[in-house]
Amino acid sequence: MAVQIVVAGAADREEVVALWQAAGLTRPWNDPRADFDLACRGGACCGGTSVILLAREQGGLVGTAMVGFDGHRGWVYYLGVREERRGKGIARMLMGACEDWLVARGSPKIQLMVRGDNQAALGFYAALGYARQDVVTLGKRLDG
Repeated sequence: MAVQIVVAGAADREEVVALWQAAGLTRPWNDPRADFDLACRGGACCGGTSVILLAREQGGLVGTAMVGFDGHRGWVYYLGVREERRGKGIARMLMGACEDWLVARGSPKIQLMVRGDNQAALGFYAALGYARQDVVTLGKRLDG
């Protein structure tokens, strides 16, 4: 069963959101459908400054990653793999595809945010060469 990495299109939205929910990536204060639509620019998931990459195995969705370039650095969000397919290198493949996508756009750096209590994710990223940064993330809601 070969895993293929492909770019998401508008028709993939509900399947992707279902995977994000099953993987525990969504939060009540974020609308995953709106996140999908913004990343895909209304369904035009090619080009632009962001993309959602899908890992497909025999046509079925097994993983996702959202990657974007803000002109200064790259960011990764919504990296998730179906629970029954974890430990098979799919997340590693998706991160490699995110890195390749960013390199092709001239991004000098890639960053991501991990909740401080998510030891499994912190260990995964450390194994890929990612290191904790001495920064504080600040945020403010702009959507009311």
